[in-house]
Amino acid sequence: MSPQTLRPRRETSAERAPARHGWLHALATVLAGLVAMIVTASLGLWAAGAADLPDGAFPRVVAATVVTAVGGTIELSGDAGPLAETRAGLTVVPLSVTLVGALVIAAGFLRPLRHRAVAGAGELAGWAARIAVLWLAALIGLALAARQDFDISLGDVGDFFGTSAEVGFETAMAPTVFFGLLWLAGVVVLALLVSRGAPLPARLLRFQESVRPAAYAMVGLLLAYVGIGLVIAVVVALTRGHAAETAAVILLGLPNVMWLVLTIGLGATWDSQVEGPFGLPMPKILDEVVRGPDVSTLNLGSVAEYDGRVWWLLVVNAVLLTVAAFVMAARSPARVRLWQHGVHMAAALALTVLTICLVGRISAHYGLSVLGIGDLGGDLGGELYLRPHLWSALGLAVLWGLVTGCLGGALAKGVRRRGAVDARPGHR
Repeated sequence: MSPQTLRPRRETSAERAPARHGWLHALATVLAGLVAMIVTASLGLWAAGAADLPDGAFPRVVAATVVTAVGGTIELSGDAGPLAETRAGLTVVPLSVTLVGALVIAAGFLRPLRHRAVAGAGELAGWAARIAVLWLAALIGLALAARQDFDISLGDVGDFFGTSAEVGFETAMAPTVFFGLLWLAGVVVLALLVSRGAPLPARLLRFQESVRPAAYAMVGLLLAYVGIGLVIAVVVALTRGHAAETAAVILLGLPNVMWLVLTIGLGATWDSQVEGPFGLPMPKILDEVVRGPDVSTLNLGSVAEYDGRVWWLLVVNAVLLTVAAFVMAARSPARVRLWQHGVHMAAALALTVLTICLVGRISAHYGLSVLGIGDLGGDLGGELYLRPHLWSALGLAVLWGLVTGCLGGALAKGVRRRGAVDARPGHR
């Protein structure tokens, strides 16, 4: 009997015992994601000057920011006494906080599943359920903490009518729990789709060849835009000052800006209005386009009227989308045809643009009326909103996806991929 016979056989990846991913690992994943989001939101709000809020409101504003980052709902309320009425509303997702939390939780979810070829549906569902239960508890805690009232000075108006105003916010519990769990489900599913090393149930393996490369390419595209924006923001802060304001945009709304730029580069149009004390976390040129009492159109043409260099966005988009399509094709099996690359890219880009249009909407309003006569305006009122022309944006995404998908597939023909056959004579 040889020594090789006596040597214990080394297990293959598929034969390894299931990774341990119990409650302790789930707790570590949820806590890591929650801490990352709270730290990001705290630093961003601190840079924006929110640390000076009265009545020790800063921690509660941080909690509200994290709630909105995962799709939760914050309701605003106001009271201005018997003679006056306040109206307020706010809808915004701080996507920097969202992105940080998604990346950390996705990494924690995937870590115990490494080096696995296949995992049962029950195993994956049980692992996700443990995280969901703890995430639910975290959502409820954040929702209870995100409540605060503020006194608003009305100046001469308040003195004349003998009234004062109070505005506050609180979390709508049911929508916050529902959308917070939906957000977590999206993070988990996307993590499974993007990671080539993550195991899937046997019944779903046939879908990974078409879905995973496209999902990976789209996540890479979005992160590339955020990376470009980060470099630009740092350069601007170092050369032109305004470091605190730049840090606030980076830590709270950098993806809001850069993913908006991505859609504009595709040719999409957004309607916007910025009036009163509100402001959008965006470069000065975009703020100039949208600020005013009337509805403004935000697209390549309108921005080019202020700065013709914006047309370079077309070139940047073409290059980045082609690179994304090339990556998608290079990670796809060799048998995938050129037109199929175009279809996969079109579908993936359309879903990506749809997501940007849904989470990138912004709406804010605050107004004070006395004796039922309109908003007083000035610093006591204002309106802000940003919303896309959805169907035209999706149509442009499909068109760009078809063209760049075919181009990326053609460029990837020389790359050896899974399923490729070596045509050299005598090769076996």
